[in-house]
Amino acid sequence: MGSGQQKVAVVTGASSGIGAATARHLADEGFEVVLTARRTERIEELAKEIEAKGGVARAVTLDVTDRAAVDAFAGSVGRVDVLINNAGGAFGAESVERGDPADWLAMYQVNVLGVLHMTQALLPGLRESGDGTVLILSSTAALAAYEGGGGYVAAKHAAHTIAATLRLELVGEPIRVIEIAPGMVKSEGFAVTRFRGDEAKAAAVYQGVSHPLTAEDIAETVTWAVTRPSHVNIDLLVVRPRAQASNYKVHRD
Repeated sequence: MGSGQQKVAVVTGASSGIGAATARHLADEGFEVVLTARRTERIEELAKEIEAKGGVARAVTLDVTDRAAVDAFAGSVGRVDVLINNAGGAFGAESVERGDPADWLAMYQVNVLGVLHMTQALLPGLRESGDGTVLILSSTAALAAYEGGGGYVAAKHAAHTIAATLRLELVGEPIRVIEIAPGMVKSEGFAVTRFRGDEAKAAAVYQGVSHPLTAEDIAETVTWAVTRPSHVNIDLLVVRPRAQASNYKVHRD
């Protein structure tokens, strides 16, 4: 159950990277954070870390692609003021011609249906809070295509469309809809997962870029956006490192 008047933020994909960093920052801002992810041990460790620093955290094992599990979570979480739809991922970097439909389906399930499941399930609680926020972590891939990114680009474009449509549908209600679209972020595991464990290919993504974005950079941006006054809605915020002018134009030393 939620704890009294303290605002509650649910963070998906909180076991590592941007999700974990965001949970820490929100806890520092006084939120009770509900950490959700599939890796139970990781989120339990993070909850202990947050509580050791005086914060309030709960760890709940959850797969956002499992609608029955999401509904059960929504029924037990109690108060919810903020939903951070962070869970996502890219699988493969093949061309459209050579892409594996199974990879495309997996990306759609987590990046699109995961957002849909969590948002639908928690909207009643967000509405009941009287001052709710839905935040979707998309990507600059949601705004422009690039070679080898077809499946991920398609999924993130869909997530972007969810945010834009939801904002129209909820106008006049006490719920903000925020989209944060990061560019090149060097975060734990993202590129390695995309390249199926190939560390060399993952490292090449960032080769020559001395200062890519970090998970901390995005977590600070997310926290800033959700802590604006209630009447201020950050519709869409694109965040890139200075070295990146677009998805395909990057300065490398």
